[in-house]
Amino acid sequence: MNSMVGKIFVCLLVTILLTTVPPAQAQQPKKVPRIGYLSALSLSSESTRSEVIRQALRELGYVEGQNIAIEYQYSEGKPDRAPELAAELVRLKVDVIVVAGGDLVIRAAKDATQTIPIVMIGASADPVEAGIVESLARPGGNVTGLTILNTELTGKRLELLKEAVPKVARVAVLHDPAIPSNVQELNDVQTAARALKLITQPWEVRDAGRFDRVLAAIAKERPDGLYVCQGGIMNNNRKLIADFALKSRLPSVHSAREFTDAGGLITYGADRADSYRRVAYYVEKILKGAKPANLPVEQPTKFELVINLKTAKQIGVTIPPQVLARADRVIR
Repeated sequence: MNSMVGKIFVCLLVTILLTTVPPAQAQQPKKVPRIGYLSALSLSSESTRSEVIRQALRELGYVEGQNIAIEYQYSEGKPDRAPELAAELVRLKVDVIVVAGGDLVIRAAKDATQTIPIVMIGASADPVEAGIVESLARPGGNVTGLTILNTELTGKRLELLKEAVPKVARVAVLHDPAIPSNVQELNDVQTAARALKLITQPWEVRDAGRFDRVLAAIAKERPDGLYVCQGGIMNNNRKLIADFALKSRLPSVHSAREFTDAGGLITYGADRADSYRRVAYYVEKILKGAKPANLPVEQPTKFELVINLKTAKQIGVTIPPQVLARADRVIR
């Protein structure tokens, strides 16, 4: 009997130990990957782009707040703030940095770290010429991602403005000379304008505080059209620019759909939403161990022409049927 009791006691003791002491090989909780998000824009201006990227990540199984964390930094159209924001993401030891902005912001991230993988979205200049990657096929460093071929489409934009509004003869060009890609874009605008027999009037905008003075000066010159170069300061102030063009009855052409959504007349450029979705592909590859050096930089394959007919009516412009027929999206 005592032997039986002893056996029962030993069995109970073993059971208690097995259920209360974790096994030596117990699996440790998985580390939640951290994504740094560095934007050239402000929180409000950035929301559309970042939401498309978050949705694409969700579709791949990465849900913010559950199995990934995202640290956001916004330079709010001030490229000089980008280095400190990039350094902050490095300090936070993120696993990958997504740079949603132009060449200066991408350069700031690249200068901040040579080890953390960087996924660029929105590079408007050739990243090889800019020294960001060694080649599109084999980037070679810690940067890869997507370009938007912005400057390459400059001539086509000006041509579309002339087709849509044949009376255009003098075009004001808003640009930020502090952005290298804007310098190239302005040169391309002037070259294209000569071929189209248009006169260009360049106007510098280096900071948001200059907009009122510059726009007032443009109004006095009374040009026939407005070309807006791509950049953080322009994107952050797109509603101000669109409202000015409407008030001045000025046909405008832009590179990003957000401008026509804000009231601009014409947008022609890469399908940005398609590019934003591809960011998730790069992030997933990197989180699974791929090296940026071996992930080719992608160029856009989809382009879109957006025409705001509501704006056309407000400024007294009739878009020719042959131009309207080519539009991928019409705002009525």
